Amino acid sequence: MGHKSIYVLAVIFTLCTCIDPYSPKLKGYDSLLVVNGLITDENAAYTITLSKTLQDQNAIPVMVSDASVYITDETGNSSYLNSMGGGIYKTNSVDFRGVIGKSYTLHITTHEGNEYQSTPCIMQSVPDIDSLYFARDEETVNNGTESQAGLMIYLDSKPGDNNVFYRWSFEETWKFKVPFPKRFNYIDSAHIVRIDNVHETCWKSNKSGDILIKSVYPGQNPRIEKEPILFIASDKSDRLMIEYSILVKQYSLSKDEFNFWDNLKKVNETGGDIFASQPFEVVSNIYNINNPNEKILGYFQVSAIKQKRKYIVFQDMVNLQLPFFHYDCKSIARGPQDYPATDPPWTFDVVYNGFPPTSGYIFVEPIIDPATNMLERLVFTTFECANCELSGSSARPDFWIDYK
Repeated sequence: MGHKSIYVLAVIFTLCTCIDPYSPKLKGYDSLLVVNGLITDENAAYTITLSKTLQDQNAIPVMVSDASVYITDETGNSSYLNSMGGGIYKTNSVDFRGVIGKSYTLHITTHEGNEYQSTPCIMQSVPDIDSLYFARDEETVNNGTESQAGLMIYLDSKPGDNNVFYRWSFEETWKFKVPFPKRFNYIDSAHIVRIDNVHETCWKSNKSGDILIKSVYPGQNPRIEKEPILFIASDKSDRLMIEYSILVKQYSLSKDEFNFWDNLKKVNETGGDIFASQPFEVVSNIYNINNPNEKILGYFQVSAIKQKRKYIVFQDMVNLQLPFFHYDCKSIARGPQDYPATDPPWTFDVVYNGFPPTSGYIFVEPIIDPATNMLERLVFTTFECANCELSGSSARPDFWIDYK
């Protein structure tokens, strides 16, 4: 992605995706309000995020934490959001829940007295996801000079009630193991203690960053079939080494919101600048009540939601004859016998002390001679290859199911 296009996405997804924020110098704009919000018909607390861009691309965006934020429907009911700090505002899941067919408007008043409002947005229904499935595929990279084997995850959706515009997002989670888990602590050559809390298996998670949208016009098949959601190169990450799960969410869009996402996608693909003259314009549905010419970034999203989860296990990758991922991990086994004779002679304590934390290596286990039951060598590896919590979490996700 180009820096300018990444910025377009980053200001919208700063707190909820994997895309790294980028803040270019914006000529003629001291600061722009960035609004990110989505309400659905889920029984959950909804989040609105407010921040401001800065001229300096190296500066951290300023989060707007002292605003009044509330949502109204077409009958005049109001639901105020609670400020959670850090520019995050949440609804009360008990008091407010989106209803299909109702229209919602977002209202924001900053501490400076600036008043912002979205256009009314109707919550449209969305059909069920019929199935998630996968198949072996290949993807070209490096300007088409290299091919990667992997699997593509597809989606089929049931026909909707006159639905025309769709968007998808996903959350992926996978289980992984480090190759050389730390199982022992070294006290001295006579006291090597097995530890109870071995951080061998963990989970990683990631949220989608790409824009996944589709339009279905009259005359076309109203049923979404074999919609590509995500390609995973099997030998480029540890996603498929044990077990993988993806949760796909399906949203219905209005024509205006579809145009918003479509234009963002075009900016991203062309590497354009959202403030430059372009054949299309990225238009927000939020405006300053007293200054309609003020530019606002982001979009107040209103949609019903349907979701479905799919698990993929290692055997699936084997059945597809896909290449495996190999961890870039090295272990070093050393004992006194591996060093030149000195006076005084090398000891296991000296060997151990030769790998301090600053060396980048950590002791993980001893090698015992099975014939003599004597200590033979000490095994060291890099930290990230010994402790899965350095790149993941040992807390098992609530939804996780282990498939054998």
